[in-house]
Amino acid sequence: MTRARQSLPGGVNSPVRSFRGVGGTPPFFNRAEAQFLYDIDGHRYLDLVLAYGPLILGHLHPQVVAAISQQLALGEAFGGPTEAEVELAEQIARRMPSLEMVRLVNSGTEAAMSAIRLARAATGRDLLVKFAGCYHGHSDSLLASAGSGVATFSLPGSPGVPQGTVADTAVLPFNDEEAISAFFARSGDQVAAVIVEPVPGNMGVVLPRAGYLELIRQLTLRHGSLLIFDEVISGFRVGRGGAQGLFSITPDLTCLGKVIGGGLPVGAFGGRRDLMYQLAPEGNVYQAGTLRGNPLAVAAGLAVLSELDQGDSYQRLEALGAQLEAGILGAAQRRGCPLQINRQGSMLTVYFSGHAVTDYQSALEADREAFARVHWELLQRGVFWPPSPFESLFLSLRHEPADIDLVVSAFDAGMAALEAA
Repeated sequence: MTRARQSLPGGVNSPVRSFRGVGGTPPFFNRAEAQFLYDIDGHRYLDLVLAYGPLILGHLHPQVVAAISQQLALGEAFGGPTEAEVELAEQIARRMPSLEMVRLVNSGTEAAMSAIRLARAATGRDLLVKFAGCYHGHSDSLLASAGSGVATFSLPGSPGVPQGTVADTAVLPFNDEEAISAFFARSGDQVAAVIVEPVPGNMGVVLPRAGYLELIRQLTLRHGSLLIFDEVISGFRVGRGGAQGLFSITPDLTCLGKVIGGGLPVGAFGGRRDLMYQLAPEGNVYQAGTLRGNPLAVAAGLAVLSELDQGDSYQRLEALGAQLEAGILGAAQRRGCPLQINRQGSMLTVYFSGHAVTDYQSALEADREAFARVHWELLQRGVFWPPSPFESLFLSLRHEPADIDLVVSAFDAGMAALEAA
């Protein structure tokens, strides 16, 4: 780590990886296989981070490796359109019918930034509504009360972001029906769009209250605003049709990433045809990029989506998630350790708290020191857990029930260490 800090700020290329949220020095990894990671010292870890979500098939899945290898033999980038880009867009639309047209980008940050630009252009309005604790990438206008690494480091936003940039961003508490109803009653006709993670994963996993997403949809329709679902994490992770499929809600625009790249950098946004037609070259909303629709990432994404269609993939992921939730809750009850678990399918967060976590504020009230202590007990027992209390852990189709038993046992040991401290 000392060497890394000489050439990389904090020794890392993304802040949460620094382990500042749990203390100590992170392991440096050099290889992976199936559900395991290996560090440069030869230690093996059961991976519950999975590159923060995209590796739903686990590491080095044979079909994904084969797809990337076959494409690499043909070329790594062309600077022109490919048939595979079209196929990926078609496959996304088959699973999420709200995405009548798709534009591929390189990251979730780019997807959200571009979707918001399009929404503002389409409505002729400037005001954007987001929710405290929801993270939509690090573009300037979205670093207001963001979760993820911003929450880990207790930062209100970021220096370098001009006040005028966030002046048109309104931040509301998540899951608060009265707050959003009152805001739209005052300012609804000025709102270009509401952007929301339908299943937030960047203040940890927080589940929407029954009817809350439906209320947002109703308010945006009533006031001529657009609804943007940020499904960078939840898209094709929580179900074949993403969170919008689970909750039967049709957003105007959707942001995607992670799973659709199979571990390679990728993002996408899409939605109604009339909106997407406003993008250049069809329309005058400019958005471009050299490596958009990169052939290697597209090949990996197509392979992942194809594999997820095989058999009972989502039922298996649900079963593994339910096993982990029940195991940790059972161990906590036996030890009298107050904690909460929020889970949607194969994404899950454990909060060391005596009360339900339903929004950013209640997530912040959880015991971070207890989390850090248990995190290190898990790491010492070969379990790589997200190094921040404000991240989701993820399971893959390569995980087995025996792996879940190992995690529960390690978590129980961590709680025992808490008792003894």
